[in-house]
Amino acid sequence: MGADPLDAGAGSILRQPKAVWATAGASVVAFMGIGLVDPILPSIAKGLNATPSQVSLLFTSYFLITAIAMLVTGFVSSRIGGRKTLLLGLAFVVVFAALAGTSGSVGQLVGYRAGWGLGNALFVSTALAVIVGAAAGGSAAAILLYESALGLGMACGPLVGALLGNASWRYPFFGTAFLMAVGFLCITAFLKEQPKPARKTSLLDPVKALGHGGLASAAISAFFYNYTFFTVLAFTPFVLNMTPYKSGAVFFAWGVLLAIFSVLVAPRMQERFGSLKVLGGSLVLLAADVVILGYGDHTTAVVCTVLSGAFIGVNNTVYTELALGVSDAPRPVASAGYNFVRWFAAAAAPYLAPKIEEWSDIHMPFVIAGATAVVGALVVLVRRRALRHEAEELQPQHTTEDGVSVFAN
Repeated sequence: MGADPLDAGAGSILRQPKAVWATAGASVVAFMGIGLVDPILPSIAKGLNATPSQVSLLFTSYFLITAIAMLVTGFVSSRIGGRKTLLLGLAFVVVFAALAGTSGSVGQLVGYRAGWGLGNALFVSTALAVIVGAAAGGSAAAILLYESALGLGMACGPLVGALLGNASWRYPFFGTAFLMAVGFLCITAFLKEQPKPARKTSLLDPVKALGHGGLASAAISAFFYNYTFFTVLAFTPFVLNMTPYKSGAVFFAWGVLLAIFSVLVAPRMQERFGSLKVLGGSLVLLAADVVILGYGDHTTAVVCTVLSGAFIGVNNTVYTELALGVSDAPRPVASAGYNFVRWFAAAAAPYLAPKIEEWSDIHMPFVIAGATAVVGALVVLVRRRALRHEAEELQPQHTTEDGVSVFAN
């Protein structure tokens, strides 16, 4: 499906203005924040005398606020501009990440992560549009650079969390605050304000966009998939029960596969087999992987955790392309509506998986996660007609009315 993302050319990707590199660098740190706490979840539980289900609320509060904030980000950025929105989001992350490191209870830590989630939503939802607007070499090069930042951040988050968290679970939070403060200074220095959109976004525009059958189908399928994704990300560290270093290494390998399959493998598979077949097959394989993870021995669990990164990388790319290309809504509006739905599952899975274990056994959370991946595949199958417009007709060079390629994370 479409062109190879590398057709943008390595030269054009690397020859970018300082403003683009500043925004991309801050994006790496922003995405690091998602997996940063993975290897230190058991350490946080021990340090704050908390249960796994209580500590998993770090993800729940983060993504619940992120989901709700998706209705606000477009409203804010269309009024104050991309640069100010980025700086506002970074300021929130710096303050709340630093406060998280001072937490004296799990309740405080969960609350600070919620504030962190608001800042991350403001930053991440605006960063792509800013990179595309400031980049040299066209939108294809800018989008590949953004996707690379996403993959690098997801890969490095667990590694940084392990390296700093081995000394104290508080250090990764302070480290993130410091790196985001550097990003704040770089964007302040190098990024000029870009023109505001001609039309201001209302709070209800993302919800109205979900009235489109194709976008709603993509969002609902992604909701079930995200439940599987974040069961792996938030619950598996307790099952592996490894030191921060070892857990960080496992999730670093997981992140590397995620990045490779998202940026390099998924587009080639789409070109050969088509988006819907690739997505459906990848979801089924992910379902099998997580069930084997839940029932296998420790070595099998480690291998399946790492391997899940490949399926997750493919799914992330295809879902985003489907969501942003299937409707006529402007990219920021379609993205906000789609993310509003799917991030609720990211909030639910970290809380429900430990609870399901308490109610049943260690295997059942992974059985449920496997089932939700299959449901996601069934939604794609049943709603394939609604999704076919993007999957078969749109090309990568098509843009929405705001001038940003539909193929963007």
